[in-house]
Amino acid sequence: QIPLDMIDDMPDHPFKVRRDDDMELLIESVREHGVITPIIVRQKEDGRYESAAGHRRRMASKINGLTEIPAEVREMTRDEAIIIMCESNLQRTKILPSEKAFSYRMRLEAMKRQAGRPRKENSVPVGQNFGQTTREAIAENSPDSNTQIQRYIRLTELIPEILRMVDDGRMALTPAVELSYLTKLEQRDLLETMESEDCTPSLSQAIQMKRLSQAGELDIDRIFDILREPKANQIDKISFRTEDLRKFFPKSYSAARIHEHILKLLEVDFRKRQRSREER
Repeated sequence: QIPLDMIDDMPDHPFKVRRDDDMELLIESVREHGVITPIIVRQKEDGRYESAAGHRRRMASKINGLTEIPAEVREMTRDEAIIIMCESNLQRTKILPSEKAFSYRMRLEAMKRQAGRPRKENSVPVGQNFGQTTREAIAENSPDSNTQIQRYIRLTELIPEILRMVDDGRMALTPAVELSYLTKLEQRDLLETMESEDCTPSLSQAIQMKRLSQAGELDIDRIFDILREPKANQIDKISFRTEDLRKFFPKSYSAARIHEHILKLLEVDFRKRQRSREER
């Protein structure tokens, strides 16, 4: 049992504690049963403790007025604690893209630092292992593929305001990855233009900006021109449900034949209206 006020957060901890439904359930569980699974901590040089896994359980304990929490104290380095923190939190059901992004980057950097250190006896090698890259090693125990992990890590190059748009669902992951290659100044210009035009770039527009940025030809005027281009999904479309049309055609008609027939009927109607206007 360790006093809660003796436990510090890990610096740059990427995972946020949100009062969502899952958190409310955890708070209720701690209120009724206490903390069943001990958190994992490491003891620091100053005698205090640093949390590696269990920051949501700590918060639930504080909310319920508890002063102590059951903890497993492990002898480990900061990098080992980072790896445990990332592995434990990636099992959660709701994770923001930014949380994944910084978690994967922290874990990648920690594993690379570990790979460069002399290993303790009987320890398991991490990082480059039988030709395996560090990202591939992470992917083995993660819900995302090696390529997807790389995409998430790219998000850490976004300015906070644009990254927040990805978290809020206002911008899709794929165009955001392309925009991460823009310089910070270019991203600021993009943010200003998105706010003034009340829009976000499509994937093709993001790729176009990335290409211009790499060529040193992207400025706020080019960004404005690109964002003003009509997106494919903004072009007006007229669609019909198949079941609404079937009743007007024989059952033997295929969708292609129905389409062809409708165009012919429209053509006949158009010519009739033309003749009517000419007769006037």
